[in-house]
Amino acid sequence: MTAPEPAPGGNAADLADRDYRTLARFRHSLRVFLRFSDDAARSVGLTPAQHQLRLATKGHPGDGPPAIGDVAEWLQLRHHSAVELVDRAEAAGLVERHADPADARRHLLVLTPEGEAKLAGLSWLHRDELRRFRDDLMEHLASL
Repeated sequence: MTAPEPAPGGNAADLADRDYRTLARFRHSLRVFLRFSDDAARSVGLTPAQHQLRLATKGHPGDGPPAIGDVAEWLQLRHHSAVELVDRAEAAGLVERHADPADARRHLLVLTPEGEAKLAGLSWLHRDELRRFRDDLMEHLASL
């Protein structure tokens, strides 16, 4: 992979040390949040991927439950990887899959009561952490 070209009309000399520090702090804050999220999921016996699957299922913005393809898009996974994740989550009793009544080739996902309960607990924790993260993020963005 080659290094990206500077933006049109810009070059590396146009970036101040402050810009690099801001970008580094921003990336660090993202990593801290992601580490928090992964650790929180593991603390309730879930993998981070299982947590993200349930969040993508419950938080799907469309009408009705998401299809596996929808979840794959939200998680930025290849379809077959999303199917494997759903298989493991279904075996663990966290999600159920049902044939789409409009298209039997598609499978729609719904959370089980256990999946709902674990997601709710994690979501409370994440909401509080995101509020803290929001303050850090706003400070970083104001520096750009």
